[in-house]
Amino acid sequence: MQREITKASDLHDDTGRLMQVGWAKDLLLRYDRRRIKASGLRIKEWDYYCVLSDSFGVAFTVADIGFMGTASASYLDFDRPYNVTKTVTTAFPLGRFNMPPTSTDGDVVFENKAAKVRFEKDGQRRVIDADFPNFDHGRSLIAHIELTQPDPSDSMAIVTPFAGAPRAFYYNQKINCMPAQGRITIGSEERVFEARKAFGVLDWGRGVWTYSNTWYWGSASGVLDGEPFGFNIGYGFGDTSAASENMIFYKNKAHKLDQVEFLIPHDDYLAPWTFTSNDHRFEMDFLPIVDRFASTNAVFIESTQHQVFGRFTGKAVLDDGAVLQVADFLGFAEKVRNRW
Repeated sequence: MQREITKASDLHDDTGRLMQVGWAKDLLLRYDRRRIKASGLRIKEWDYYCVLSDSFGVAFTVADIGFMGTASASYLDFDRPYNVTKTVTTAFPLGRFNMPPTSTDGDVVFENKAAKVRFEKDGQRRVIDADFPNFDHGRSLIAHIELTQPDPSDSMAIVTPFAGAPRAFYYNQKINCMPAQGRITIGSEERVFEARKAFGVLDWGRGVWTYSNTWYWGSASGVLDGEPFGFNIGYGFGDTSAASENMIFYKNKAHKLDQVEFLIPHDDYLAPWTFTSNDHRFEMDFLPIVDRFASTNAVFIESTQHQVFGRFTGKAVLDDGAVLQVADFLGFAEKVRNRW
């Protein structure tokens, strides 16, 4: 079942229950942290941006996950290939980051001696500024990137409950296909994102998660036959019986998919993957380039992440039956296991 949300409402009622579950093409439900009936240690809020060009990319995260706050930066070189991630943490932010209740307004700011990250929203423009003084073996990372969100444009929004956990939920929006321009500097090396050759995605997430879960997520944004094209695919967490998050974007319009399965080679994330869908509308091969691997194991916290960047080849079918042929399209797919 794919239940589409078409009317705006609050996300929670006065008792902390979700008022609607399903998917939408925009962030229609109003998130209010004060309505959540769960410990602040369980509330998790983050903004994640990933910007890719043909030869390199970057990703930035600011997150308040209750017991810990994080700011991270990743650099990806697809020519070498090479990747490095730097993560800075703080203890028990518990809402003090003041993460905006919507993706359409408000700034996200993290600042201490080890890192400065700012996500600024200005109309249809999103600006990323970051400064990590000790990013890669003593080399600093400085970034200034501007993303433009086309107007109008559809996005993927989903409200997911968790079976057996009435206070748990995930409210998520993915905004694909945002043209990007700007530059990053790592030490003395400068890389430039050129307009119309680089694109970004925003992963905006707010929720209360169960302790142990595994998710799969894939995303790509760019140009296909001269038109904006991208997709968001994923599953693995919560009760998705009302809706999946699988969606194709073409000419800034959303086309809803049903279920998509990630077929990952066992214990070899750099071997070729395949993707298939039950409605036969998303069939892809995936040739990995870089595995951005991270692992944390600290008593009550465990996280294993494989975010793999590579190129998709296959077909995507729109709502009207039109078939888009995709070849060597840059994006990523990941498997993440958390105990948090």
